[in-house]
Amino acid sequence: MRRLSITRILLLVLLGITCFEVYTYFYGPFWMEARGKGLMDYLFLAVIVFHILWGITALFSWRKFLLKSLFRIPEILFFFTLLFFLFSYIWAMNANMDYIQRLAASKGNIFLAPDSTIQRANSMLQFLPYLILDGFIIIYYRVAQPRSRDRIIPPGIWGKWGLFFSIGSALLYTFSFPSFLNLQGIPVFGYFCFVPLILVIKNQPYSWSVFYGVVFGSLQSLISNYWLGTFSLVSLQFSVLYYLVIYTVFMLIFVYLLSISGKNFPFVFAGLWTFFDYLRSAGFTGYPWVLVGVSQYQFLPLIQTASVTGIWGISFMLLLSNASIGEILHQPGTWNWSNRGIRLFTGWAGLFLCIIIAGGVYLGFSSGKEPGKTVRIALIQQNTDPRKNDYREGLNALKKLTNQALLEEPDLIAWSETAFVPNIRRWGAMEPDQHYLARLVHELLSYLKGINTWLVTGNDDYTIETDEKGEEIRRDYNAAILFSDTGERVRTYHKIHLVPFTEYFPYGNLFPWFYELLLNFDVNLWEPGTERVVFQHPDFSFSTPICFEDGFPNDIRKFVLEGAEVILNLSNDFWSLTKVEAKQHYVNAVFRAVENRRPLVRATASGLTSYVDSGGRLISRLPQYTEGFLIADVAVGPGRRTLYTILGDWFPYAVLLVSAFLILSEIFLNRHIREDLNTSL
Repeated sequence: MRRLSITRILLLVLLGITCFEVYTYFYGPFWMEARGKGLMDYLFLAVIVFHILWGITALFSWRKFLLKSLFRIPEILFFFTLLFFLFSYIWAMNANMDYIQRLAASKGNIFLAPDSTIQRANSMLQFLPYLILDGFIIIYYRVAQPRSRDRIIPPGIWGKWGLFFSIGSALLYTFSFPSFLNLQGIPVFGYFCFVPLILVIKNQPYSWSVFYGVVFGSLQSLISNYWLGTFSLVSLQFSVLYYLVIYTVFMLIFVYLLSISGKNFPFVFAGLWTFFDYLRSAGFTGYPWVLVGVSQYQFLPLIQTASVTGIWGISFMLLLSNASIGEILHQPGTWNWSNRGIRLFTGWAGLFLCIIIAGGVYLGFSSGKEPGKTVRIALIQQNTDPRKNDYREGLNALKKLTNQALLEEPDLIAWSETAFVPNIRRWGAMEPDQHYLARLVHELLSYLKGINTWLVTGNDDYTIETDEKGEEIRRDYNAAILFSDTGERVRTYHKIHLVPFTEYFPYGNLFPWFYELLLNFDVNLWEPGTERVVFQHPDFSFSTPICFEDGFPNDIRKFVLEGAEVILNLSNDFWSLTKVEAKQHYVNAVFRAVENRRPLVRATASGLTSYVDSGGRLISRLPQYTEGFLIADVAVGPGRRTLYTILGDWFPYAVLLVSAFLILSEIFLNRHIREDLNTSL
């Protein structure tokens, strides 16, 4: 009788919340003027509809489904309500971005409150009541209800509280990296952040293990990349959808393979997840951000392994640590050598110790060597956002900082990605009196001729091609341009690995409606470059991966194979208005230096303008969101090619093959045992 009473009370509360939320959906809260419906409103409507459906099934369905509805369905509702709330709350940051508001007003594609505070309050009003109700239902029907729940929910804390442990695992993973909680990250979390998820998977049926894996992957991706909310009008949407899809597909396969891996569970877990991280970093949608191994960017002896295995070997070591700890805790009370997890962790610890000793020896040896040759590079951080600042203001800031840096007699000056926005090729071909931008470009070119120093800058570029019908086609590129010490344009690099959906969408002919949708949301689509350009300075050679290209291990490796002695990244991290994004970008890039034993220098509009040596040591940097320049005396030389540079991403395939062998051997062994039993019977 008590259960029925509380059920009715909860349904009445649900009815009250729903009536209120339906009113806010159609009429809006009192502080927001009447407006159209945008993406947030449709997500809100979906939350309302699914809660209504849950209430109806709980009220009218038969007893068996009623129990399932009360005990398990609220977990699904809680997850999606939480996901939509976080998405809506993060998206609200755009309400303070005046260039976003201008676009919204001019095209009517999005609808926002006058400022971020009001927009976030609206998000809380819409989603938090349902979130609180779902959370109460989940907790109440696991703590205060009779044993009937035991037929539906697996026993033990990992069975009853799988949702919250999965969310906790996602938070531990997120906070192991630079985040809003700690800008340096808490790297020790990387060694056990997967443990709650592992124990949940081990104690749940297949379908719910898949669900909890999707909860983990989707939430950690959204929270880690929250700054995508201000990258463009569509980046956060595609990011959330992308991770929902890939984690669902991965978990469907991953959980099944883990279930048949038997005693090889720890290695299979680490091997398959390492390969998954590699896959999600490849192809058109590749996004190699916050890979678990990257959390160890400060642990220099450990990360020297990247010169052999790439970042993948470091990720594997952390995943194996998580899996072995999970194996230990899965066998409580056997804290001795009979516990497979303890034996595995002991072996892992021995290997880990050998790796850091070898890395320490390398660092000690390399730090004592005198550089054969150095070049002086001036990295300019103008601290402006090209999307908001006047082009004249930006050029004046660049010239002022460059003039100051010239007193240090640099061999090369580096400006950031799109530091100078007007297209130099286009406006430079016009007479100065024809257009304001033509005058600005000619002023720049005249300035470059007078500084008597080589300079590389980010800029737009284009080519004109003729199609089969004889019509001219203009192809636009995100580019880096090298000017000689006489101001001559020497060579141009066109960015190859473009940001999916926000810089590049190759399927416009197949999905023209989607292509138009991107354009309507002010997405600036480029063409990908085709040549890995190595710039030749009189004193050294270098390549300029642009923006997040420095996060792709294999892409940077190919630049080095083409002869680059220095990796010079040009980025604009000003747009995010958060130090977290820039720090995450930097820690990803550090590993490119170690993998290829090439120095890394980064020139950013504002982010982490820095110099990292070939051992991953941060030599110097500028503070974020300050105007200034950094003089880097960079040790250069052809250098030896590392095993990673020669073989590339061999390690993920190696652990995949070993994992497949272990799974097949377990299947064969189990079949052989069953046959022996049948024979003996």
